[in-house]
Formats: sequence, C-alpha cells, structure tokens
Amino acid sequence: MRYLQKRADQTQRTLDKVLSSVLGTPFTLFFLGLGLSLFLDIIPPVPTKLTKYSNAFLIILFVLAGYLFLDGLMTEALRRYSKKVESIVPSEGVMKTLFRSIILVFVFLIVLDRLKITITPFVASLGIGTAIVGFALQETLSNFFSGIYINLDKPVRIGDYIRLESGEEGYVALVGWRSTKIRMLSNNILIVPNAKLAGSRVINFYLPELDLSILVNVSVSYQSNLEKMERVTVNVAKQVLQEIEGADKEFEPFIPYNRFGESGIHFTVILRGKEYTHQYLIIHEFIKRLHRRYQLEEIEIPYPARALYMKNTTPKTDPSCRSRPVQIGTGEPGDPE
Repeated sequence: MRYLQKRADQTQRTLDKVLSSVLGTPFTLFFLGLGLSLFLDIIPPVPTKLTKYSNAFLIILFVLAGYLFLDGLMTEALRRYSKKVESIVPSEGVMKTLFRSIILVFVFLIVLDRLKITITPFVASLGIGTAIVGFALQETLSNFFSGIYINLDKPVRIGDYIRLESGEEGYVALVGWRSTKIRMLSNNILIVPNAKLAGSRVINFYLPELDLSILVNVSVSYQSNLEKMERVTVNVAKQVLQEIEGADKEFEPFIPYNRFGESGIHFTVILRGKEYTHQYLIIHEFIKRLHRRYQLEEIEIPYPARALYMKNTTPKTDPSCRSRPVQIGTGEPGDPE
C-alpha cells in the first residue's frame, strides 16, 4: 500500500489517488480472508459445526471488505467533487447516509443467504416497511428528489438572481436536500421547499447570460418636435451608460415609438445593464437626468388628461353659450385641477 500511494502521488490522475487512499483496509481484510480460506483448505477436516462458523466468518470478512471499499470510494468521490460543485455540500451527509443504508441492507441479505437462512420473510418485511416509511415521508421524499433534480438539471444555481411565480425575488443562497434558500434584496432569507420550486414557473435573470435590456417608458406632448426629442433622449441615455456603474458602455440605446396616447406620444427607451440589480441605479439616474434635460430643452412631458365636450342645451342664438371642451385631470398626484 505504501508503494501504491507513492506511485499515485507521482501521477496526475485523480483515480489513482482515490484508489490508493481507499484500498488500505479493504485490501487487508481481503487478503486476511484469502489466507484463512487457504489455511482451512490445507488443514485436516474440522468438525461440521466449526466449518459452518468459519465459512460464515469468511463470508462476513469478504463482504465487509467490499462494503468498506465502496463506502470509501463514495466518500472520497463526494469529498473531491464537492470542492468543484458547491451545491453538493448541503446534501453530502444525506447522500452518504442513504448510500450506506442501501449497501448495509444488501450486505445483510447476502450474509443471510450464504448462511442458508431464508431471506424471503426479510425481503417481504423490508418491502412493507419501505412502503410505510415512504407514505409517512411522502412530502420529505418529494422535496429530496426535487432537490436532486434541481442539482442535476440546474434551472437555478447558487448565486443566480431569480423571481418566483408568487412574486418574491432574490439571490439563490443555497440549494439543500429539502429546501432552497433565497436571499432577498432586503437581506432576509426566503426558504422555499424544493418540490414547490421545481413545480412552479421561475424567471432566472442570470440565464442564458447576465446582461439584460432595460426598458424605460416615456411620453411627450403632441406639440413636441420628435426629431429633437429623440436626439436629446438618446444623448442622455448614452451619457448614463458611459458614467453609471453596471451599465453596458458598448451598447447603443435606441427609441421605438409605441402609440398615440390620450395626452401624448408614448415611446420606450432601451438601455442595457450588466446585471439585473444594476437596472435600479441606471433607471434612477436616467429619469433624473432626462427630466432636467427636458426642462432645459423645453420639451413638454404631458400630464394625464382628457377632453370632455359638454352638450349645450341653451338656444343657439346665444353666442356666449356654445359647446366648448373642458379639460380635467385624472386624479393622479401632480395633475392640474
């Protein structure tokens, strides 16, 4: 074993190092059992009862060697792989326990079978017990297997910014075996069961890439010069992208017009940020600068208003009582009375 470990240290292959680190005890037990087996074959015949116990001891020795090898291999693989995949760390203990339980059950059944003990009642009891435990832990098992799906399929990853179907949003802090923890912008932790997360619609703002478009809706009055307005707005947008942290400095902002509104012409200014949370500062600074620039350029931002035409019921001969439009506000703060 010392020679194998020395040779493994000289190579760069991970498998050599894993095997050299887990073969020590299993090899010792295997060769011990092999030596005892050869010894029992060459000595004079022993009593039947002693032969039965010696065979049982050899079986247990060989099975134990195989179990320790598989357990060490699984433990070492998880330890090395968890350094590369952080999502395995929370589930490492559960995976070890589950794997060891399954292997121990098989070891127990193999030993009983080799000792000529009928294992049919044990298998039947095991099936019934498994069904009872599965029914009692239905929700827990659902969350567990949903956590395995999330770790394998990776619809969300640690560090991604996501928005749930219910409206909550934040950074994925941990994907555990039962639940996923999301750190919201308020620095609180939202705990979501894995089954609910896997079965709902989720927006991942980090897939397929981090940067995203930022849409800002604006409107100007019908009396505005659209060419001048567009030139001024694009100029302000370029300044914001060049000066604000988190903005995409290479992106060229542009303006698509949307519709003729009730009190003005509506359009959208399209910017671009490097990450979802950067949009808040970009939008804030853009609106502030655009409002100040519109005031300097005398570009009017309309108030929401409607024109109502009142039907005149007085005689038409009276020139002072003709139909005239009355403009009223929509009741929103800042509207003219």
